[in-house]
Amino acid sequence: MTNQVGARAVRGSLWLFAVNVISKGCQVAVTLALAALLTEDGLGAVSIVVSLVNIGQVVQSAGVYDVISRTNRDPHRLAGTVLTMSIAGGAALTALLLLAAEPLADALGTPAHLIRIAVLSLPFTAIGGVQMAMMHRELNFQKRMLPDAGGMVLGAAVTIVLAALGEGPLAMAIGLLCTAVAQPVLAVVAGARVRPRWDKADAKEALGWTAIVGPGAVVATLLINVDYLTIGHVLGPSAVGVYSLAFRIAWMPYILVAVVLGGVLFPVCTELVRNGQTVSGALLRFTKATLLITGGLYVVTALLADHIVLFGERWAPAAPVLVALCGYGLGLGLLHTWYQVIRAAGHARWYLALEVTHLAALLAALALTTQHGVLAVAGAQAAIVWLLVPLTWWVLAKHGLAFPPGELARTVAGLLAGAVACAFVVQVLPTDGIGGAVLCGLVLLGVYAAIVLPLNREAVRELRGNL
Repeated sequence: MTNQVGARAVRGSLWLFAVNVISKGCQVAVTLALAALLTEDGLGAVSIVVSLVNIGQVVQSAGVYDVISRTNRDPHRLAGTVLTMSIAGGAALTALLLLAAEPLADALGTPAHLIRIAVLSLPFTAIGGVQMAMMHRELNFQKRMLPDAGGMVLGAAVTIVLAALGEGPLAMAIGLLCTAVAQPVLAVVAGARVRPRWDKADAKEALGWTAIVGPGAVVATLLINVDYLTIGHVLGPSAVGVYSLAFRIAWMPYILVAVVLGGVLFPVCTELVRNGQTVSGALLRFTKATLLITGGLYVVTALLADHIVLFGERWAPAAPVLVALCGYGLGLGLLHTWYQVIRAAGHARWYLALEVTHLAALLAALALTTQHGVLAVAGAQAAIVWLLVPLTWWVLAKHGLAFPPGELARTVAGLLAGAVACAFVVQVLPTDGIGGAVLCGLVLLGVYAAIVLPLNREAVRELRGNL
């Protein structure tokens, strides 16, 4: 990775991290508020509806946003055609889900009116997605602050206020819609102006990319939402509520670190590929960063999992589920990082094959484990992800994208040593109440950093050099 590209990658990572800290911090605030104000059934109903909307968002875009980053055509003209396609797809999908709200509600055990309100957000997220894609191509993540973080702040505020006023799960559906409407409006204010247009050549390129990557994007979304739907159908909304609280907490390091780094790595690698350069160096740096940072966060989260009862004793069954999902999140972050390189290098069919393999294994595991409870589901999630890690590495190596695996020796050794040290330290720290838990978490992160950073001086030096 050249110095210029490396510096842009670091700046992009920092801005995208700042955006995610605010936007995902809002999600944490909403999760904590809903955990305190809703019952297990209420939180479960909310989680099911959000899962449906997440799937809808990916189906309506079908991976076309990535083509804006990869295209050699005029990206602004291409984005206009993609916007037209996405709005049409979002409107059609919204109409379909409005008509299917009743049978979906009966199958999943959630109120139909929540589904109807939430799916109205889809056309607006279609517009926002294209605007964000233009920002990604330019590595201009500073522009995302207003639409992404601003929209989330508005939606979170609406959700929390309505929940406090006793509106129950309806609060989340209305907040979700407010976030979706605000995002494209704020993006225009930030300067991301994309107008609908139509060009056959642009549409052909976008549809060609969709045919390859679109199914993979849909499969990837199913992978992180099908467990909610299955648990809701087999065990009911109460079980979804317990599982979803643990999942939302375990999801945060993945979103704040792995997704941020992956969002920067994809355009970086596409630029390297366009310039005829190798991507293995970039892959190594981003892999180290993903393992080091998410590893520390997951170690601390797992060691403090019992403190989930701070939201109420009714959430005690979620603690062991959270521990299992920490292992799942670490492995998924690694896969996400590697998938960006596979896609950016033009091997989208291999990416799709890996995702389909993952989904098939997960569906089989859910069929066998869901009836045994949410802890069994969480354990299956973690096991399947780590089975995919060596398979994905083989794909990287097969196409000459991988770095020598020995390069990760110090990183892995540091992660394990840090985890062992934290496990000893947590035994002697006071952890009573919210204040004790926060203090303990900070101490553990300090212990982890004190062990890991000296073993990765070179990686830290490279990061400082690019800042």
